[in-house]
Amino acid sequence: MAQKNNFQFSIREYRPSDQHVVMSLFQEGIFEHVYPAFFKAMSHPDHIGVALSISMAGYVLGGSSYFQALLFGSAWAGLIYYCCHDIYEGYMMRRQSTDMADIQASYLENPDNGFWVAEADINGQSKVVGMVAVIGKRGEEEGERFEDWNGRVTGGGSELAQDAGDGSYGEMCHMVVAFPWRRKNLGSQLTRKALDFCKERGFGRLVLDVSSPQTAAISLFEKAGFVQTSSHRNTHANRWFSNLARINVMRMEKLI
Repeated sequence: MAQKNNFQFSIREYRPSDQHVVMSLFQEGIFEHVYPAFFKAMSHPDHIGVALSISMAGYVLGGSSYFQALLFGSAWAGLIYYCCHDIYEGYMMRRQSTDMADIQASYLENPDNGFWVAEADINGQSKVVGMVAVIGKRGEEEGERFEDWNGRVTGGGSELAQDAGDGSYGEMCHMVVAFPWRRKNLGSQLTRKALDFCKERGFGRLVLDVSSPQTAAISLFEKAGFVQTSSHRNTHANRWFSNLARINVMRMEKLI
């Protein structure tokens, strides 16, 4: 039990009665990355150059029309936003139709998996304000990976993987902390819960995938001792969408 600013929170196992609030947290946690991804993509020099060129074309074609210039530039920005939104929405919908469709069966009925929620005590009432899950991977061949952004197994080892004994590991996912509860050490506590679970199950390491716009999450994991071992843009989305959105998916790992 920890206390911050006269609030208390505890981390417990998921219950079926948590489904509604957990799904809401999950959706909010995914879609909140769309705008940071969009602004990050639009600030890239290549996109700035394209936006200026398209705006100038609109200005000329419109007969020195500033409105036409703005319209053409906005169309380009709209395309970039659509690409960013499509990547995160597709990821959310895929997880909702797989492991998140039945959390009880996916996580609690498998001893190598786990799903926990962080519960806050607010004025005598309990409220779920965070969550985290772990999927156990046993009997994997050396260097094999399950990439949950594109839903397929990919190859590629690392020094960490080679030091992980039989190759069994835990994959952390669905780490979400409600906005008012951020910067209160709750993310670190949820990460510690995942690490402790993996240690109990005998896993050699804990791995996770995080997208490049999630700068706060990346900083949190780096402070917890995770290191980046790979990076790619192979999402479920159209290859051109992924390139335009410029979202990198990074694999981070920590030995236990």
